[in-house]
Amino acid sequence: MSVKAVLARKLGMTQLFGADGRVEPVTVLRAGPCSVVQVKTRTRDGYDAVQLGFDTVDPRRLTRSRLGHCKAAGVGPVRHLVEIRDPEPDPVGTEVRVAVFSAGDLVDVTGRSKGKGFSGQHKRHHFGRGPVTHGSHNIKQPGSVGSVDAARTLRGLRMAGHLGDSRVTVRRLRVVSVDPDRNLLLVRGAIPGARTGMVVVRQSTARVRKPRGHH
Repeated sequence: MSVKAVLARKLGMTQLFGADGRVEPVTVLRAGPCSVVQVKTRTRDGYDAVQLGFDTVDPRRLTRSRLGHCKAAGVGPVRHLVEIRDPEPDPVGTEVRVAVFSAGDLVDVTGRSKGKGFSGQHKRHHFGRGPVTHGSHNIKQPGSVGSVDAARTLRGLRMAGHLGDSRVTVRRLRVVSVDPDRNLLLVRGAIPGARTGMVVVRQSTARVRKPRGHH
């Protein structure tokens, strides 16, 4: 099986004890099973990719176009459709399960972070505070947002605004355990999003940076 990716739902966090007695924080994911709904090729679509479907849903909750798309692939109605770039995709109708991963693999996990609403610049951008002595009133002010020449506020300044609810990818997380019978995947560390949130788990492609002075 060539597709080294699976869609999963976050169940929560727990901890495991290793053989040496060390505690490892892990995130439990219900990964797959997923179905290959569509295959895109470079000659026809301009790139190679596979579209995975996840989470069976009542047909009445989907549009006619989505139902027809799933029916053409020979799979049941699914709630989520996600494209995964793959130079050698599996054929339509193939079932992708959590067994594509094994303990020790490094994966990249992508999800949506928790929405935190409107937040100030200290929480949103980790600003430091001002002095709190001698009657200072500049404790949580952002500082100067003007410019020397332009009589306006320039774009891109780090200011207060909406925080969270954005696409986040955590790279190079180690797979601690795989349970094919229960479709469970245990990944070391935390991943973005709240419990029951949908995430994409794929084989890590991040490069390891060599330390300076290493030849």
